[in-house]
Amino acid sequence: MIMNNKDLEKKIIGISWRLIREKGYMCPVDILIELGYLSKKDYEAWRFGKVEFLEKVIMVNLGKLSSINRIIRQTGRKLGLKESVTIYNKYGKGPKRKLIFSKSISYNIEKSYSTHYHDFKGMKDLMDHKKSGSSEKRTNVDDIEIPFNEIRDSPFN
Repeated sequence: MIMNNKDLEKKIIGISWRLIREKGYMCPVDILIELGYLSKKDYEAWRFGKVEFLEKVIMVNLGKLSSINRIIRQTGRKLGLKESVTIYNKYGKGPKRKLIFSKSISYNIEKSYSTHYHDFKGMKDLMDHKKSGSSEKRTNVDDIEIPFNEIRDSPFN
């Protein structure tokens, strides 16, 4: 299910809004899973060190991955989210080691995959909401109304 960049941007923005509402942050790995380009099984195999680098199990070409990471970065910045680089370490027994995302181990590519975009005000509201014990039904990504007037110019217009 490969989409053109305009459709991909709309889908990523919708997923981003939902993740921010649910978790208080968004990150490339979660978005790739939601898009269907990375299976949870392959993600877990990578986290346990059974896959050499994450790009090896992502089911889309490197050019499209580059576009996805660019859209995620632009979306985070346009929404005014705080960037935070996260170190991914191997799960399980044995020595902990830093996991890699790309075969090239390029600093910029690794940073792109490992950056999380946080909505700290939203995270506080989410924690308050959870403490209150409220249980709202989860929203399907396709049902989200995206406030495009809050998102400035698209790079694909």
